[in-house]
Amino acid sequence: MRYTQATIADIDDIFKLQQRYHVATINEEDKKDGFVTTLFTKEQLQALIEQENGISIAVDNDGKIVGYAMAGSWDYWSEWPLFQYMIEDLKNVTYDNEQMSIENSYQYGPICLAKEVRNQGIMEELFNYSLSTMADRYPYMITFVNTINPRSYEAHVRKAKMDVIKTFPFNNNKYWMLGIKTK
Repeated sequence: MRYTQATIADIDDIFKLQQRYHVATINEEDKKDGFVTTLFTKEQLQALIEQENGISIAVDNDGKIVGYAMAGSWDYWSEWPLFQYMIEDLKNVTYDNEQMSIENSYQYGPICLAKEVRNQGIMEELFNYSLSTMADRYPYMITFVNTINPRSYEAHVRKAKMDVIKTFPFNNNKYWMLGIKTK
């Protein structure tokens, strides 16, 4: 397995993987194994690559993209209402005895792995690779997991060693806010 930053040439494959595991399009029997909730257009993926260098990918030995992890500044995420809420709420978030802000933290996620490569340690490797790509810019990473997605919660808390900062409601959903130091 190879871990690298996505390029514009990878957008179609990332988009297909996203479609396969998005909550609105995933096979119902696969939903229990986790899903992604934020739907990105190809233009949004391109912007994340070009402006933030923010998509890490896992590429198998055949050259197929089997996973991705997204990360970017709060500015990038600010067009989505949930992230607008989180940005405004950062003033109420203390983690590791530090006040969180758009200057000292960034938003990570989603992460998505093809079903056929799960439970092989790839999630942890991809997560850590993504974390390392942002470490020189930000000391902290913040994310959220919808409470209806316990598999994602377990993966991030148990495998990625993230800390639960708090829970918060948004748009009739409840979320865990998670964080980790980048170094």
